[in-house]
Amino acid sequence: MTKLKLNFKILFFLNIFIVCLMLSTKLYADTLQINKNIISIGSSDAKVKIKIFSSFTCPHCANFHKEIYPKIKKEFVDFGKVQLIFIDFPLDQAAFNASKLLHCTEKNKQINFLDSIYEKQNQWMQGPSIKDINKNLEKIAKDFGISKAQFKKCLINEKISDKILNTRILAIQKYDISSTPTIIINEKKIKSPSFKNIKKRIEKII
Repeated sequence: MTKLKLNFKILFFLNIFIVCLMLSTKLYADTLQINKNIISIGSSDAKVKIKIFSSFTCPHCANFHKEIYPKIKKEFVDFGKVQLIFIDFPLDQAAFNASKLLHCTEKNKQINFLDSIYEKQNQWMQGPSIKDINKNLEKIAKDFGISKAQFKKCLINEKISDKILNTRILAIQKYDISSTPTIIINEKKIKSPSFKNIKKRIEKII
């Protein structure tokens, strides 16, 4: 692990620790509710609901999004059989910042933002510091109508930051998540998230 990545993780997990202290005085619901703030694709009436917990800096998450997600969408989502729910589980500060930008993007552009951020993962993650990586993210954000001023406000938006971190903490408590991507199908974790295994699980339900 490089010193830069180590620093990202230290800063990020310090943020989580602070949120945990805040949560100690206020209990949150122990379920992850599907609401207007959750990013999803597919019918809300679908029999199968798949939660995808991922981190934008995770290469396995990028591979899942580029290789497996399109197959699930084509075979099941487009026919109203599956709803996919994308849930932030950032593993470091860079991923945390990218997640904030996702939630600052207009609702109708969020799936395209997901596509872009994973497609360009190797590009925007390059840089000697988080400041350089933020500049790379700013270029992507601009393509989705986020101005420089909006970009800066988004990164310090406490409401969005708290939502992402709280959801991450609840995910650990409820699903015992320790790595990404983690796939939950109708509230059951799938051990090996290959398309073959996911398809088999879906077909058993439908």
